[in-house]
Amino acid sequence: MKRLTIIVPEGDNNLSSIVGAYKIFSRANAIWKGREGEELFTIELAGTSPTKDFYGGIFSVRPHTMISNVSQTDLIIVPSLNHAFDAAIEQNKVLIQWLRTQYQQGAEIASICTGAFLLAAAGILEGKSCSTHWAATDDFKHRFPNVNVQSDKIITEENGIYTNGGAYSFLNLILYLIEKYFDRQTAIYCSKVFQIEMDRHSQSSFMIFNGQKEHGDDLVRAAQSYIEEKMAEKISFEQLSAKFAIGRRNFDRRFVKATGNTPLEYFQRIKIEAAKRAFETTRKTINEVMYEVGYSDLKAFREVFRKITGMSPLDYRSRYNKEALPGG
Repeated sequence: MKRLTIIVPEGDNNLSSIVGAYKIFSRANAIWKGREGEELFTIELAGTSPTKDFYGGIFSVRPHTMISNVSQTDLIIVPSLNHAFDAAIEQNKVLIQWLRTQYQQGAEIASICTGAFLLAAAGILEGKSCSTHWAATDDFKHRFPNVNVQSDKIITEENGIYTNGGAYSFLNLILYLIEKYFDRQTAIYCSKVFQIEMDRHSQSSFMIFNGQKEHGDDLVRAAQSYIEEKMAEKISFEQLSAKFAIGRRNFDRRFVKATGNTPLEYFQRIKIEAAKRAFETTRKTINEVMYEVGYSDLKAFREVFRKITGMSPLDYRSRYNKEALPGG
């Protein structure tokens, strides 16, 4: 029988991802036992404290065991953190070392949302790809520059490490793991019981782009402000770099280093974020919004919108604005 260890970290963490993982895997175990005659996993919660309080003591969790008692396991699930990353890493040094050791011994590890910060702190994401909550992406990239963050992905899998995007998208990761370890039939049954959409791969449509300004480059910050002010106009980036008395190549290099995007990518994301807000809050047509954010070619607008959000403009408006008029 395989061993599944769901971690209960120290600090301010997310209870739902612990309970959700435990409940869905337990149901999958029961389904499997009904078909095959025995459970596939021994499931346990493991921590570094005998009791862990959540939400000011309203809830508490008593892990089945301490991680010090788990010398070897097959699959580890690390729940999400509530964005106090410095404190979480400091409070979980023992857990971080344990994760490193378990991975070296052959355990597979899945992190939920911002739980990826603990995996990265353990050094096991170096040179690999991962996902995390889109709102934590810039912080993650700053802390762990050697990890390839794919913030549009719901799930990544690489060398026995699984990560996922934000919030309740962890349910899709759990179904993914159930399909991998049990089978698709069991995963489909769980998706129906818990009413979770199968095969979701992107969190792009949920992302809110606020502009990456948590950096110390004043020139780039000024360029960002200029781009945002001129969102609906045509911008020559050659002229923009000249405006700031810097060569185009050096300007692009500094911009990418500070924001993670080229100037053109940043310009496109600013436009599409404005278009998303218009689709969410107004009854404007696709063409009206397109012109408002500075596009004149409908095909180009659709291509960029889909690239950034994973959806067409019409599908996005239909999903997020129930009062929108049908059609274009």
